[in-house]
Amino acid sequence: MKKILFSIGLLICLCISAWAHVGSPGVTFEGDAGPYKLIANINPPDVIPGTAAVTVYLEGEAKGIQVSARPVYWYVGADGTPKADIAEPSATEPGRFDNKVWLMSTGTSSIELTINGPKGKGTVVVPVMAVSTAKRTMPAGLGWGLFAMAVFLVILMVTIISSSVSDSQLNPDESLTKRMRRRRVTGAFGALLVLGLILWGGYTWWNAAAASYNKYLYRPLQAQSTLNTQNGLLKFTIDTAQLNALGRTRRGNLIRKMNYLVPDHGKLMHMFLVKADALDVFAHLHPRRADSVTFVTKIPDLPAGKYWIYADITRLSGFAETIIDTLTIPETIYRQASNPSTSGRVADKDDTYFVTNAINSKNFTRPSVNAIMCGAPGVETKLQDGTSAVWVQKPGQELKAGQLTELTFEMLDENRKPAKLEPYLGMMAHAVILKDDGSVYIHLHPSGSYSMGSQKALLDRMAFHRPVAEYLPAPKVFADSVNRMVARLDAMNEGERNQLLMAGMKHSNAGGNEHSAHQISFPYTFPQPGKYRIWVQTKRNGKILNSAFDADVK
Repeated sequence: MKKILFSIGLLICLCISAWAHVGSPGVTFEGDAGPYKLIANINPPDVIPGTAAVTVYLEGEAKGIQVSARPVYWYVGADGTPKADIAEPSATEPGRFDNKVWLMSTGTSSIELTINGPKGKGTVVVPVMAVSTAKRTMPAGLGWGLFAMAVFLVILMVTIISSSVSDSQLNPDESLTKRMRRRRVTGAFGALLVLGLILWGGYTWWNAAAASYNKYLYRPLQAQSTLNTQNGLLKFTIDTAQLNALGRTRRGNLIRKMNYLVPDHGKLMHMFLVKADALDVFAHLHPRRADSVTFVTKIPDLPAGKYWIYADITRLSGFAETIIDTLTIPETIYRQASNPSTSGRVADKDDTYFVTNAINSKNFTRPSVNAIMCGAPGVETKLQDGTSAVWVQKPGQELKAGQLTELTFEMLDENRKPAKLEPYLGMMAHAVILKDDGSVYIHLHPSGSYSMGSQKALLDRMAFHRPVAEYLPAPKVFADSVNRMVARLDAMNEGERNQLLMAGMKHSNAGGNEHSAHQISFPYTFPQPGKYRIWVQTKRNGKILNSAFDADVK
């Protein structure tokens, strides 16, 4: 009975959520929609169907501007999408527009934002993963209250039906006969039987619906990491059993086959290794694909200990997700750092790592040639090549959970002049934010927290006005083609590769034409309070620069 009545209290229930970007479900975008500069913050629902909360902040004068939003699904493309909903302008905050957009189906989705105003019309597509990540739990008091109400309604219905075949047949001042009493009892039992069958049907339907929901509830992929202590080779293997069980949703719109991976910033996988708990070692690696579910890379000279692994991938459908695992690096690997034949080993020219102080300490716990002190808001922090990194925020200024924040960093050269930065993997900067307990992780760029690979996949699909079955190539053919593409990108010189990766970028903050920009910012909403570490990666004079900053979010 309680299960049947569950839907009555759905809107006032609690939820438990998880998400591919590990505890950070919101999506931020900073860039251009035609002639308009904007920041968009999208919070997708944790249960599908559900509504995504869309907030748009326009730069400059917002008078006479209309903002609208509509969902566009990858498996449908631009055809057959619903009409756009008009956003409401904020009465207290000029330039802000709020909207609610229904996401009705599971799969890779996007929110297409359209700006109409004096400068004309502009559109932009922001990828959003539309998946159910939570189950609802009903408060005990509400459940028992609804149960009591149901019992009362059943008793009332039985009473009405039994009376309708007995007492209601009597004339005024006429007494019940034995036959009437039998009819009352028969009517009551008959009503109970019919109501019981109805309730049993509802109970069966509910269980079937719940089983279907559980079957297609989003579950992050699992992996197994193994380390060869002889050559420092890390093998990262995706759980194929889970892929077989969850290869497609019932609508076929969530393609999770590993053959359909697409490069993001020129790489099939971005892997981050962070020393567990202390967060004092950070590595950004790019494993190569050995087969459809196996990725391999060489571990650099990382200190021994337990590491958290966060591996980002993007699919042809635009679905971006993070695969999590742990790895223990033994002392034998660490000691090899002193061996000239193994020291400084990297698998990819864009791999990087460094050591800093622990998150709750001001002192280094281990020596390293790659050691850098962690910075703080408003404090100039020296990097290895003499560059200084400054978190442009007033000391003591509070960061608040649930509030969109611009994390701005300034890079200065040896003479404290603006440093001339170069693109790193097609962006002017990369950032990783991690909560001290590992429960919140996200890979950010100046353009926001969305995957640019996802955005390109969605735009390509929207330009293809035919069914998705005609869009999908053979899995092996596609995988081989992508492998060759990534190999060509790796073989290019830095200038050619960045020109290709940055094609179409118009916003200088995202890495457009202003390669000398020394100030970078990342739009982000911290999902929960706590202690965080922020790693920022830039490039100068052909060298990748790493810096780290600690944040206390209220």
